[in-house]
Amino acid sequence: MKNLARTTLLLFVAVAVFTACSKDDPTPDGPEASEYTKKVNRFIKAAMDDKYFWNEDMPNLNYNYETDSKEYFYKLLDEDDRFSWITDDVQELLASFEGNEKSFGWSLAFYNITDIGKIVAIVEFVYPETPASAAGFKRGDIILKVNGSSLSESNYKDLLNLDQVDATVGVPSENDIVADTTIRLISDQLSLNPVLTTNVVEHDGRKIGYLFYAQFITNYDNDLGAAFQSFISQNVTDLVVDLRYNPGGMTESVRYLASCIAPLDVVSSGEVLVKKMWNRYWQEYWTDRQIMSQLVLYFKSDVPSKMGLDRVYFLTGPYTASSSELTITGLKPYMDEVITVGDTTYGKFVGSQTLVPEMYLNDADAQEISNWALQPIVVRFANSAGVTDFENGFAPDILADDNLLNAFPLGDKNDPLFKAAIEDITGTPVVAMKSAPKVSFNYKMIDRGFSRFDENKRLAPIKLEEPEK
Repeated sequence: MKNLARTTLLLFVAVAVFTACSKDDPTPDGPEASEYTKKVNRFIKAAMDDKYFWNEDMPNLNYNYETDSKEYFYKLLDEDDRFSWITDDVQELLASFEGNEKSFGWSLAFYNITDIGKIVAIVEFVYPETPASAAGFKRGDIILKVNGSSLSESNYKDLLNLDQVDATVGVPSENDIVADTTIRLISDQLSLNPVLTTNVVEHDGRKIGYLFYAQFITNYDNDLGAAFQSFISQNVTDLVVDLRYNPGGMTESVRYLASCIAPLDVVSSGEVLVKKMWNRYWQEYWTDRQIMSQLVLYFKSDVPSKMGLDRVYFLTGPYTASSSELTITGLKPYMDEVITVGDTTYGKFVGSQTLVPEMYLNDADAQEISNWALQPIVVRFANSAGVTDFENGFAPDILADDNLLNAFPLGDKNDPLFKAAIEDITGTPVVAMKSAPKVSFNYKMIDRGFSRFDENKRLAPIKLEEPEK
C-alpha cells in the first residue's frame, strides 16, 4: 500500500503540499495550528486531493491555520456528502469492519412512544455468546432506563457506547410501560459472525430458506457459503435474505453473497455485478492501465455453494444500506425477480477507502500521527445496467411493518416481513400458530444501532490493490 502511494500518488502529494504553502492561499485571522496538527492537516489535504470523489470542488483552505483537524476535514466535504468520516482511532475502525469490537452484543432500535411520552430501546437481535445473550436479552425486549435514568435523546446511546450499563427492562402494563428488572451489563471484545440465523420453512409445497445476515464481513464468507450449502443440501426451492438491519460493509462480500444467489451461467461466466466510478484522475488511471478490479466488481465464479436462482426475496428497512443495496441492485439485471419486502432502504450509492498517513507522509511524520485515518467517499456505484444515484433508497415491492413491540424471533414464519415473503412465494396465507404479546402504542423510531461504528459500516469499504507494473 505504501509503495502504491509513493509512486502513483506522488504528483498529487506534491500538488497538495505546494498548494498548502502557496502565498496565494487565504491566511485567516487567528493562531497557527500546532506542528502536530499541521501534520494531520497535511495528511488530510494530500489524501483528499488525491482520492476524494469530489476533489475538484473542495474549498481552498490554508491548513496551517486550521487548529481542529476533524473540523478541517468536514469543511472540505461536498455539501451533499453525508458519509465521509475521519477518526483518530484507526485500529478500532479497522477492527469494526472485521466484526471485532467492544460491545454488549445487542442491536437496538430507539422509539419515541408518543402515547406515553417515553423513549425506549427495543432489542432487534442479540448475538450468541455475548454479555447481552448471557443476561437473557432477546428480540422484542424493552429497555426503559439506563443507569437509573429514563431514556432520553441525550443518553440513549449510552446503551451502545459505554463499557458498563445498568439496563432497566420495561414491561407493558395497561396503557403504559413500567420499570421491571435492572440488569448490569459489562461490554466485551467480541468477534461477531454476521451469519446469525438460518431456517428452512416448508409451506404449501415450497421449501423456503431464510438467512439473516447482519453485516458484510469478508472474514466470515466461509460461514456464508456454509449456510448456502445447507440450503442446497435441503433442496430449498426459494430464498429469503434478511437485510433489514444490515448497514453494509466490505464490497468483497457483496460479490460472495450475490454469487451464491444468482443464475449459474451469470456466476460461472463472471459477469459484471457492479461498476465503480472514481474522480477524474483515478478513473483515467485505472482505465488507461485496464486494472479492471478497480473499475468493476465481477460475480465470483469460484464460490463453492451456488443456488442458481431466478428469484430472490430481500427483507429491507430504513437502515438497509450500502453493500446491502449494492447486492439488491447488482442482482436485478440478471434475475427474473428481485423482490424487496419491508420498508424503503437507506439510500447509499457511493463507497469509501481507508486512507492512512503512511500513504502520504514520510515515515517519521506518519508514525507520529499513525492513529489517524480517513474514510472518504472515493467511488460512485452503478449496476451493469447503469442504475446509480439511488439516494432515496429502494421502495419495497411489498410493504410490511417491522413492529418490534410485537416481535417474533428472526426466521419465525409469523414475523411480519418473513410472513409477507412466504405468502407472496406460495400464494397461501400463513396461519399463525402462536402470537406475540399484543401491545398497542403509537410510536416513532428515532434511531437504531449496534455500535458507535454503525455509520462507518455504511461506507461500503473497497479493497485497494497495487496497480500492475
